Amino acid sequence: MDVAELDRILLAGAGVLLVAIVAVRLTGRFGLPSLLIYLLIGLLLGDSGPGQIHFEDAQLAHALGFAALVVILTEGGLTTRWNEVRPVMPLGVVLATLGVAVSVGVVACVAHFGLGLDWQLAVLLGAVTSPTDAAAVFSVLRRVPIRPRLRGALEAESGLNDAPTVLLVTLVSTGEVGEKGLLHFSGLVVYELVVGALFGFLIGWISVGVIRRVALGSAGLYPLAVLSVAILSYAGGAVLLHVSGFAAVYVTSLILGRAELPHRMATRSFVDGIAWLAQIGLFVMLGLLASPERIEWNDVLVALVIGIAVTVVGRFASVAASAAPFRLPWKEQTFISWAGLRGAVPIVLATIPLAEDVPQADRIFDVVFVLVFLFTLLQAPSLPWLAKRLKVLDENASYEVDIDVAPLESLGADMLQVFIPSESRLAGVEIGELRLPAGVSVSLVIRGDRAFVPDLRTVLRAADSLLVVAPSPLRDQTVRRLRAVSRAGRLAGWFGERGREQH
Repeated sequence: MDVAELDRILLAGAGVLLVAIVAVRLTGRFGLPSLLIYLLIGLLLGDSGPGQIHFEDAQLAHALGFAALVVILTEGGLTTRWNEVRPVMPLGVVLATLGVAVSVGVVACVAHFGLGLDWQLAVLLGAVTSPTDAAAVFSVLRRVPIRPRLRGALEAESGLNDAPTVLLVTLVSTGEVGEKGLLHFSGLVVYELVVGALFGFLIGWISVGVIRRVALGSAGLYPLAVLSVAILSYAGGAVLLHVSGFAAVYVTSLILGRAELPHRMATRSFVDGIAWLAQIGLFVMLGLLASPERIEWNDVLVALVIGIAVTVVGRFASVAASAAPFRLPWKEQTFISWAGLRGAVPIVLATIPLAEDVPQADRIFDVVFVLVFLFTLLQAPSLPWLAKRLKVLDENASYEVDIDVAPLESLGADMLQVFIPSESRLAGVEIGELRLPAGVSVSLVIRGDRAFVPDLRTVLRAADSLLVVAPSPLRDQTVRRLRAVSRAGRLAGWFGERGREQH
C-alpha cells in the first residue's frame, strides 16, 4: 500500500462514515436500529453492488466481529444504570442461560422435524439465532421509556447471553458437543460464565480504586484508561483463565459505570463514539461478507420459518420458563419476549461455522442474514406502540439528571456537573430545599448564556447546569440526593435514586 492508495481508502472510509452518521438520524425517526442501513451500505459496497469490493474472509470477519462486540459491550455496561440492573440480574442470568437453552431446543426441533435439516445444522441455527444483540437492544430500548426493571433485564440478558451461545456454536461447529456430551457442555458453560463474571468483577473493583486515587495528567486519559481496563478484562479472562471474555468485560464495565469516576460523562461520550464506530464497521463488514446473488427463495422461506420459531414460539417459551420463579406479570413477559432483538450477534456467530468449514455453513449465514434484516424491521418500530398498549412505560423516565465528576485533588473534593433535563422535579426547587449534606455547596448556576453564584433562595429551572463542590467522602451521598429530588421533588427521601426511603 502506498500513500496514494491510502488516500483513496481514507476518502472512501470518511464518505461511508458520514453516510452512516446521517443514517442514525433517519432511522431514529422510525424507531429502527441503524444496523439495517449499515448492512445495506455493506451490500452496496460488495461485489454484488456498485462498490465491487470483494470480501469473503470468514475468519477475519469472525475475529473483527468479536473485537467490535467487546467495544459494544463496554459501552453498554458503562451506560447501564446499576440501580436498574441489580434487582433483575438473576432474571437476566436465567434468560441468558435457561432461556437460551429453551429457544435453541425449540428452533432446533422446528428446523429438524419441520424443515428436514440434519441435527448439526438445526442446532447451529437455534444457537446462532437465539441470543439477543446488545447493540440493537441498547440503541432501541434507550429511546423507549419502559420501566427500569424491564430495561435492566433486557440489557443484562443481552450482555450475558453471548458467552454460552459462542461456546455452543463453536463446539457444535467442531463436533465436540457430540463427542463429550451435554453434561460436559453444561459444566463448561457454568464455569466460563461464573469465573468470567468473577474475574470481571475483580478487575473492575481494582481498577475503580486505582483510577480514583491516581491523578492523571489530562482529562483525555481517563476515557482511554477505562476502555483499556475493559479490553484487559476481556483478553485476560479469555487468554489467562480460558473463560468467557464477554461476561468479564460486561461485568467490568458495569462496575466502572456505577463508580462515579472522574470525568465520567467525558468517558461515556468517548466510549459511545468508539462503540458507534465499531457498530458501523461491524455491520458494513457483515454486509460485505453477504452475497445477495447466493440467496435463493428457499433460503428466504427458511428464514421466515426459523424467524417465527425463534421470535414467537421459542422466545415466548424461553421468557415464560425463565420468568416463572420471579412471578413476572404477563404484560411484562410479553414485552420482554417481543423486545428480544436480533442484530450483529447472530450474524457474527454465523461466521464461526463458516470459518470452521462446516457443510452448508454459507446457507446458515444467508438464512441468518435475511432473518435479522426482516425481523428487526418488524420488531423495532413496534416497541413504542407495544409498550404503551401493555402499560409498561416508566412515568419517571424524564426525571433523570446527568452528573459528571471532576476531581479537585488539592482540596480532597469533587466538582459535580449537573444538568437538569426538562420535566425534572429539580425545576422549581430552591437551593436551600435540596438539603445537601453539610459541607456541600452549589457554587455556580449556568442559565442560558449567563452564569451566577446562587443563594439559598435561588429557584432552579429546567435546562440549568449546576456546579456542585462536595468533599470526596460525601460525593456519593450528594449524587443520591440530587437524583432523588430530580425524581420525586423536594420531599424525596434521602436514600435511593428512585426518590423513596430504602428500608
